[in-house]
Amino acid sequence: MPKRLLKRFMPHAHHVKNHKHLRLFGKLIHDPNLWHLNRYSVSRAFAIGFFTMFLPLPFQMIVAAGLAIIGRANLPLSVALVWISNPFTMPAMFYFAYKVGTLILQVPAAPPNGGISFAWVLERIANIWPPLLLGSLVCAITSAGLGYLIIRLFWRYRIISHWRARQLRRAK
Repeated sequence: MPKRLLKRFMPHAHHVKNHKHLRLFGKLIHDPNLWHLNRYSVSRAFAIGFFTMFLPLPFQMIVAAGLAIIGRANLPLSVALVWISNPFTMPAMFYFAYKVGTLILQVPAAPPNGGISFAWVLERIANIWPPLLLGSLVCAITSAGLGYLIIRLFWRYRIISHWRARQLRRAK
């Protein structure tokens, strides 16, 4: 079952409950339904995690935790999936989102002279910001929808294959 696989890689509840930035949620974080692993909570967690990882915001973990509480999703999984966007992957993800935004808005992409640097971004922030926001929103919604759908289909496939294997064992 996918449940066993997820349990192996998920952070423990006490680590997440005691995280200094997540204490602002108070007793809401202690709701037992936020810690269960089932196809509904896991698929929602993937949608929330994938949505939040594309948002160009600081403290994405807190946003993911808040959305998980509101959406009754698995909290540790929602928070852990945000870590896909880390300092190593974030530049590529946001550049991709920027390119998606420029394609939708039909504006030319600002080519970096000598590479992308923090100074280059600050210099062109007024031109970069609209396509980056739109591209991030489109990528966030798309990845959230795909994540939700893929997890639901995968979970269903695993349950059906488990049922079939059980029927074969009983037929012998």
